[in-house]
Amino acid sequence: MDNPKNIQQKPNFNINLDTTPILFSDNIQMKTNNGAVVLDFSQQIMNNEQFKVVSRIGMSRDLAKEFVKLLGNLIIMTEGQLETGKKKN
Repeated sequence: MDNPKNIQQKPNFNINLDTTPILFSDNIQMKTNNGAVVLDFSQQIMNNEQFKVVSRIGMSRDLAKEFVKLLGNLIIMTEGQLETGKKKN
């Protein structure tokens, strides 16, 4: 039997859908320094070169590396499913 100390519990996330909207972005700007990464997600305003920032996310460099790794894996894993409508085996 597993020792309870070795069992990792998945975190429980609570999202209030009324107050936590999904924000669409069609542009991203990234800034970094020795300790952190800042992502500015924005939407283009009409057909000009102006953009409205809809969300700013800051994170440590270590979290940014993990984010890129996990996002890349998720995209690769779901590409075939999106093309065919079926999960890959």
